[in-house]
Amino acid sequence: MTVATRRAELAACRGVTVMYGRGESAVIALERVDVSIAAGERVGLVGRSGSGKTTLLHVLGGLVIPTAGEVRLGGEPMSSLDAAARGAARASTVGYVFQGANLLPTFTAFENVAFAARVSARHEDPAGLLGLVGLAPKLDALPSELSGGEAQRVAIARALAQRPELLLCDEPTGQLDSDTGSRVLDLLEALHERLGFALVIATHDPDVAARADRIVTLEDGALVGDVRLER
Repeated sequence: MTVATRRAELAACRGVTVMYGRGESAVIALERVDVSIAAGERVGLVGRSGSGKTTLLHVLGGLVIPTAGEVRLGGEPMSSLDAAARGAARASTVGYVFQGANLLPTFTAFENVAFAARVSARHEDPAGLLGLVGLAPKLDALPSELSGGEAQRVAIARALAQRPELLLCDEPTGQLDSDTGSRVLDLLEALHERLGFALVIATHDPDVAARADRIVTLEDGALVGDVRLER
């Protein structure tokens, strides 16, 4: 039993396989993956492009239903839930930050966060969340008026509007320069310490992964490493 499974388990895959297509054209994105994410931990998910990192994040977050195996989210087997219940489980447990900020272009920073808060029915204060990520002066700015780092901070505030127990980040610094990316990672770590959510960051950068408590490694869709780092 891993350290993750001994603690409160937020999300887990058991023998998960994800296959796209059929026959000779079928592509296996994940193959018999077993992994658990526990409350409060920081996990670096590493592997080259095409190794299955994004697919694993989507499976852990309940966005992709596996071809085989079981996924548990918040202690519930996702296969036992209908579509509406799966959506509710995601909304109450998981937040996402992607490589690009993917903000609604005609909404201000405040409106982007407010929209997420309304959809998740969490009733969080958008201005307070933007202040938390250092963007109190940018409430009325449109995405086109923000730098790349500022836009990613809005995306983080938007994810926090769901009050997640598990924050999944897919290459969150991939489109940023090294200095801006480092500041975004510093922010994620500070928020993790303050708010206590579990944090999973998918990356191909070993320096980013080294910030985590644990490194999970994928290669060609298979889990090839799961190591807890000594601090």
